[in-house]
Amino acid sequence: MLEILTLEGVAHARLHQFQEAEEKLGQAEKTCLVSLAATCGDVTRALGILAVQRGQLDAAKELFEQSLGFARAHNDRFLEATALLNLGLTSLREEHFDEAIDWTDAAFRTSSALDAGSIATKALGNLGWAYYNLGDSEKSLELSLEAEKRAIQVDDIIDQLSWITNAGYVYAGLGNLGRAKQSYLKALDLATAINGREDIYNGLRALALLSLENGELEEARNYSDQAIVIAQADNNRLNELYPLLVKGLIAARSGDSPGAEHIFREVENDPNANRSLTWRTQHALARLYENGGRSEDADREYRASLATFEAARSSLQRSDSKLPFSNNASRIYDDYVHFLVARGKTDVALRWADYSRARTLAEGLGQLTKGASSGPPPLKPQQIARQADGTILFYWLGEKQSYLWAITPQKTSLFTLPTGSEIDAAVQRYRKALVGPQDILETASPDGTGLYKMLVAPAQSLLTKDAQVFVIPDGSLNGLNFETLLVPEPKLHYWIEDATVADASSLRLLAASHNSLHDSKIRPGKLLLIGDALSPNADYAELPKAGVEIENIEKHFTPAGREVLTRAQATAPAYLASAPEQFAYIHFVAHGTASRLSPLDSAVILSKSSAEQDSFKLYARDIIHRPLHAELVTISTCYGAGSRAYTGEGLVGLSWAFLRAGAHNVIGALWEVSDASTPRLMDQLYDELKKGRSPEAALRSAKLSLLHSEGVFRKPFYWAPFQLYTGT
Repeated sequence: MLEILTLEGVAHARLHQFQEAEEKLGQAEKTCLVSLAATCGDVTRALGILAVQRGQLDAAKELFEQSLGFARAHNDRFLEATALLNLGLTSLREEHFDEAIDWTDAAFRTSSALDAGSIATKALGNLGWAYYNLGDSEKSLELSLEAEKRAIQVDDIIDQLSWITNAGYVYAGLGNLGRAKQSYLKALDLATAINGREDIYNGLRALALLSLENGELEEARNYSDQAIVIAQADNNRLNELYPLLVKGLIAARSGDSPGAEHIFREVENDPNANRSLTWRTQHALARLYENGGRSEDADREYRASLATFEAARSSLQRSDSKLPFSNNASRIYDDYVHFLVARGKTDVALRWADYSRARTLAEGLGQLTKGASSGPPPLKPQQIARQADGTILFYWLGEKQSYLWAITPQKTSLFTLPTGSEIDAAVQRYRKALVGPQDILETASPDGTGLYKMLVAPAQSLLTKDAQVFVIPDGSLNGLNFETLLVPEPKLHYWIEDATVADASSLRLLAASHNSLHDSKIRPGKLLLIGDALSPNADYAELPKAGVEIENIEKHFTPAGREVLTRAQATAPAYLASAPEQFAYIHFVAHGTASRLSPLDSAVILSKSSAEQDSFKLYARDIIHRPLHAELVTISTCYGAGSRAYTGEGLVGLSWAFLRAGAHNVIGALWEVSDASTPRLMDQLYDELKKGRSPEAALRSAKLSLLHSEGVFRKPFYWAPFQLYTGT
């Protein structure tokens, strides 16, 4: 009887028949007060579900925690899995996304061990939604599609339509509006067929926003009105606010500025609004005021929106969550930078652009303390260029317009560039050509010359011959080696012949790098050389030229000035136990991986140290926890630099990890390197370092030695993957 009452109560709750749900669950509670049955934990969980459906999240969380405690006290693993799942769902609705991932991942592992497929499927789908809200669309889509497939296999329509809706949001975020609409309509049809009010509401809300994006204002208004009716009937004010915001956006698009402003203020000031609703509403107000010529009001709302966003970001507990979360504010920062430039406030625009770029890495280093509410800390770009003794090229790729700030010790100049999408397309084509069989110089690649004219030529008058240039890239430019760009005059040649180029994460971190002093405990020139590992499995073959590269490098150091770990000694624990903070140079000769889904899962592949499955991986997440003072870390691996760029954060992966740990410079690879040319290049690199040259100058000289050689090594495929990063 108790089980039936609980099931009926949950069913009524999900249908938003709250009075009936209260009656059934109230009877169940009374039964538990008389006799504490083994299923009373399910009653507590059901009461939590009712609280969730009513939007009472604090009460729901408390009930689910009670249910989890009951489950563990009674060794009820199935109830434990469902309690964990519901705690994750509550955290999702509270917008505690990294906390939601922890709860939900625990639910997935527990349910998988029990072979509880339905719970595991729900956990996968909820994880997909959590990653979507964290800004990681790629991982979200992967999880949502897998959850949808599993739901179809067991004919679970409720879960199926939820994960279809999740995938639709990802498609919309990626710009595939047609596929997003198909997903939403399919989910809405399924929800209507089973009379699932919450799912009908979710479909209507998604379609309202999508119709607005498509410019279908009447459809957007109709979907919004229907969603509002459901939310009002359920007395769920938060659910009412989402379609209400869409109605405000419709009013703004229709030229009804007073009506739009009234709605936006209503949403912004409502105590039920969560942070994401608030920053989106403040952004909408900023755009409304900007379009209406109310510049001071627009500036205030842009800053308010960014302050709200940064507060949400700071509430996340893990740095690897903060990194993708930055994608959620990309359009706000882009619009604000464009707004400031359009009003002639180019220095202020640069300050905000750099702030957005630097935030996550700087937080990890404890170097950025002021929040967005008061604006970014003061920035002296010309002083930074003077300290770095070079010219800084700072790029911003925008939806409507891109920008280049060229910064010398004397002045800062702003240049307008094409849209980010146009630059992205050219970069992707050129990268593909660089790793192909053709000689780019001989074919006079139009993308090579086009990108030079687009990205560098505007600032050419500020660059002297053999200039030191620091590139602070954005978006797809993180994957472009600027040295390979083709200078058309006076004779076609690579830009590396005109300049020494290094990459940096941001102006602030570049300044920190050139202000820092070397630790007096470091013995001058001491080297840690690790590599030529034993193959851990069939995925990572031994590198045939690794031994040659190690010999070429170690000969540049005395026996007392080097520590060499090879073969079975080349392990992750050996690196961590070597006191890496004592070395001026650290060099890896090994395979490497760059995780596209989780940058801190990037790893150097070494020898196995134990029977544990991944004992051969030196993970980025472990690297960042061992402080370094190295002048140079070289990762002579495949894809060492990482392969995923987050908006505002730059390239991440192994190079990012070593810089964050405190290395002054890192050499990483943009694509799979050649083991035929690399030993020769590294031999030349250390020969130049021994002469006292800086890491960036030494690397350039080593590359030029290959470029000016006879034979195949002159092609950029062999010398261009290695890129120097500086900035901590």
